[in-house]
Amino acid sequence: MATFGDFPSNNNSENKGNDKEDHSWERNVLRDLAFAAIREQRNKRRWGYVFKGLLFLYLIAFLILSYSPSKLSSATGPHTAMVEISGPIASDSEANADSIVTGIRNAFEDQSAKGLILRMNTPGGSPVQSGIVNDEIQRLKKTRPDFPVYAVIQDVCASGGYYIAVAADKIYADKASIVGSIGVRMDGFGFTDLIDKVGVERRSLTAGEHKAFLDPFLPMKESDLKHAHQMLDTIHQQFIDVVKAGRGDRLAKDDNLFSGLFWSGEQAVNLGLIDGLANTSTVARDMLGAEDIVDYTPRPNYLDQFAGKLGASISQFVSEKASWSVN
Repeated sequence: MATFGDFPSNNNSENKGNDKEDHSWERNVLRDLAFAAIREQRNKRRWGYVFKGLLFLYLIAFLILSYSPSKLSSATGPHTAMVEISGPIASDSEANADSIVTGIRNAFEDQSAKGLILRMNTPGGSPVQSGIVNDEIQRLKKTRPDFPVYAVIQDVCASGGYYIAVAADKIYADKASIVGSIGVRMDGFGFTDLIDKVGVERRSLTAGEHKAFLDPFLPMKESDLKHAHQMLDTIHQQFIDVVKAGRGDRLAKDDNLFSGLFWSGEQAVNLGLIDGLANTSTVARDMLGAEDIVDYTPRPNYLDQFAGKLGASISQFVSEKASWSVN
């Protein structure tokens, strides 16, 4: 009988142990589910904050960019048109021929515009881009002879910038502006001594006698140097001819005029490089008789650029968050 009494008690203890193990497993599952739900809620709140912040930044940027006017004045009546040429002149810069010409054409087509001011602040750049703008101004002036074109120099108008400016009827600058640099240059480097010291062997395979023209890793050839000078002299003469055609008898007889030197605005008056000292406002008011200035300069669409960058940033962020969740 004793044995019968002991057996049930042992069986009960084992069942209790199994019950404990079963309940422990359930508690672990419930705990994991609870933590997962908490994490999910936190992630949702975090995502809500992120999207609200991005939306807020987007709206602020939109308002700022929308508030920034492309025109100095919203005048619809008689006004002075202005096209700004600022920074290096190159096909891949903001001051490229296509953009500048577009603004100038729009100004010529607006019958409410009484004249055009080219506001110059450029160290120069591509002779090709400058030549395209100069040629287009000359063409447009023939279509509307009563539409005066003035160039107004700010800090600097040199080299290719002056190439454009001479297409204007008159050029004005500040007394401290930098004007001139009528010349052409070609820059490069030579590394022949360096590769000898480092112990590098130059291997250049070409088809064509002059295909490795002015190779910086090879000694300078006299024939290359001669050809380069001929090319530069040709382009320089083109520059000189354009300046003489634009300025005519106003140019002083000075041997240094086309040497590549530059001068202050005050000196440039005496040399005939400019017609006087004035700024954009005084030219518009006193010479064109239209004080309201409207900016016809084509501007990059910063809003589209911002929207594209913002969309890309959001996509990248979402993909990163998705990868975090998977991991």
